[in-house]
Amino acid sequence: MNRLAIFGFIVVAILILVAIFAPWIATQDISTIDLPSRYLPPSAAHWFGTDSTGRDVFSRVIYGTRISLRVGITVVVISAIIGTILGALAGYYGGWIDRFMSGYVFNVFLAFPGLLLAIALVAFLGAGLNKLIFALCIIGWVGYARLIRGQVLKVREYDFVQAARALGASDLRILFLHILPNAIQPLIVQASLGMAGAVLSEASLSFLGLGIPPPAPSWGTMIEEGRGFDILYNAPHVLFFPALAIALTV
Repeated sequence: MNRLAIFGFIVVAILILVAIFAPWIATQDISTIDLPSRYLPPSAAHWFGTDSTGRDVFSRVIYGTRISLRVGITVVVISAIIGTILGALAGYYGGWIDRFMSGYVFNVFLAFPGLLLAIALVAFLGAGLNKLIFALCIIGWVGYARLIRGQVLKVREYDFVQAARALGASDLRILFLHILPNAIQPLIVQASLGMAGAVLSEASLSFLGLGIPPPAPSWGTMIEEGRGFDILYNAPHVLFFPALAIALTV
């Protein structure tokens, strides 16, 4: 295992621990407004400084980890399950099922840029965490489906699969006990990329005002609150630390 992979695992482990122990790590209440303390620079009292309403940036970044990981993990799990089932059925049965799934359904979803489709869905459904997760799942399952379909097309021709079929094993038994266990290895890589993409998409939509509404401490919302020349020049910490959290996670 190379050093970059080890570093990635360490960062993910730290983020998970931060999300779990956020109430004990955060030094301030994330919703406490203190207008006289707005835009304070990093200090012993406020490690990452304060934002436009005097809220502690460090505490909000810590709690933002929970939102980002919840979105990333939930989107990956749901998308992987849906994509694995549909891709496996298309690859195993072939014929009109495969032509319909890979020739029409997959291509319809792939015809639209993912983020633009998510923006359209969220704009139609409205802002909110669950609606955001739903929109990201809608655009995320196709990659898993195409990957699994290709793997199943290859594995279904192996000798042990043909032997199981000759012995009278049912399609479900062959598919779920013989083919899928030997076809899902690439899902690990796809899931890691999918989680990073989900976190980045959530931050992008929140930055545009289409994600998780304030005062929830979304990293994207925090970056949006820190944009502008005056803030960037006089209080760069408001934007820098949420952006750094996204960069480390992705």
